[in-house]
Amino acid sequence: MPDLVFSRANVVFPDRVEEVASVVVENGRILGLESRDVSAKAVVPLAGAYLCPGFVDLHVHGGGGADFMDLTPEAFRTTCRTHARHGTTALTPTSTVSDEADYAKFLALCQFFHRESTGGARVVGGHLYGPYFLPTAKGCHPNAAFLTPQAGRVEQYAAFDDSFPLTVTIAPELPNAEVMTRACIECRVRVNIGHSYATMDQVSAAVAWGARHVDHLFCAMSDRARLRQQQTFPMRAGVLEATLYYDELTTEVIADGKHLDDALLRLAYKVKGPDRLALVTDAMRAVDLPDGEYWFGPEGRGEKVRRLSDVGVTMEGTALASGVMGMDHCVRTMARIAPLHEAVRMASLTPARIIGLDRELGSVEHGKRADFLVMNQELEVKQVYVGGERLV
Repeated sequence: MPDLVFSRANVVFPDRVEEVASVVVENGRILGLESRDVSAKAVVPLAGAYLCPGFVDLHVHGGGGADFMDLTPEAFRTTCRTHARHGTTALTPTSTVSDEADYAKFLALCQFFHRESTGGARVVGGHLYGPYFLPTAKGCHPNAAFLTPQAGRVEQYAAFDDSFPLTVTIAPELPNAEVMTRACIECRVRVNIGHSYATMDQVSAAVAWGARHVDHLFCAMSDRARLRQQQTFPMRAGVLEATLYYDELTTEVIADGKHLDDALLRLAYKVKGPDRLALVTDAMRAVDLPDGEYWFGPEGRGEKVRRLSDVGVTMEGTALASGVMGMDHCVRTMARIAPLHEAVRMASLTPARIIGLDRELGSVEHGKRADFLVMNQELEVKQVYVGGERLV
């Protein structure tokens, strides 16, 4: 007898929403989808509620008062449990600008929790984010030790493989960016473009080297207007325009309704489409906490920011500083623009495919991990399951 059956659910598939009589779970995986009622050890009647694949967040720093860069097991558990309440069942912890010792501890904790349960969202990889930014494009990140790309630094990533997707963000205009990007790709480490004021020609070069993803579209990146401050004519395209132009590049948006208005979300959705556009939270430690001052990055050593009106801002309030909302909020925002199944796809199957885990995660499909969330008609999270075990 199967372990678990979800009965009479409106299943959100990548291409449609359809009522299914029984979604059958056994040994933590989806055994099948049946058009008849199926008995099981436990039956969850959903009576038309939405059954969605668990969300996958590729860009997340913290939540519930913790930041991954606090570099403690409890900070990892707290963050993963916080985001599970918002429907995220898998994520890649994302670092902030810090120092080499902190990066080593961060990656070691990512690897540890890749093997061990967090009690919340799965840790399915890691995102080394910060050492290789253009310093003037650092955004709200701390003023710490930015590193120059070097092929030799890639040796420390040799222990990672396809089962643990590691991503490194590199601004392509930095010295030695080509050498390090090519070395990463050779070691099966994914390279993103982000926190960069590169020209389109420099982004084109990075695509040729093997870069395939761009961090948080519209944020901390060059465009025609910024590059014109350096050169009056001819006007040049930057990272923004290159991201929209190149089909080879996937990207992501912080769909919290604060970073980008609906017009920019519509533009990203129209040009990139739901298969090349992921939703991310870019969330810091203030998720589920009241307005106030918080550390972005390590507690006491990072950068002080504020939570204000459901978004992070700099202390003076003149610039954005990370997100403070969960992925469920991002899906509700995007569902104003795209059909529900596509909004969910951008939060599940698309990010899973970007990091090469779409055979395991991202859709309600036979053989995949039984990571689900149940949402009501208002798209509020009511239940969350990881490996068939209920968390929320």
